[in-house]
Amino acid sequence: MIYEKHNEPILSRAKFLSRMALHGTFAVGILILSLLIGIVGYHFTENLSWIDALLNACMLLGGMGPVNPIQTIAGKLFASFYALFSGMVFLVAVGVLFTPLFHRFLHHFHLGLDEEGS
Repeated sequence: MIYEKHNEPILSRAKFLSRMALHGTFAVGILILSLLIGIVGYHFTENLSWIDALLNACMLLGGMGPVNPIQTIAGKLFASFYALFSGMVFLVAVGVLFTPLFHRFLHHFHLGLDEEGS
């Protein structure tokens, strides 16, 4: 199990920071994989150069919208699904990143309740 149980002591600061780094690496990996999907999708559906595909994928993944006008039906379908996918990826990445903080907060809170109850 990656997290300590409610009856175990809270992690040291060093181990907590290590956990945060692991979660941050995983969140960045999710974003990079999502960005690669967008780059390939824009490159092949809209025949954009790799750098323009990167720009469009970054802008859409960042919530800004595409830069180049979308010309093809395949490109419009891809951009539609990629926009929905990007919104979900953002939520998942934030969730992965903040999970250790939330767990630590709840663990502190639970330890405080245990001390009051004893």
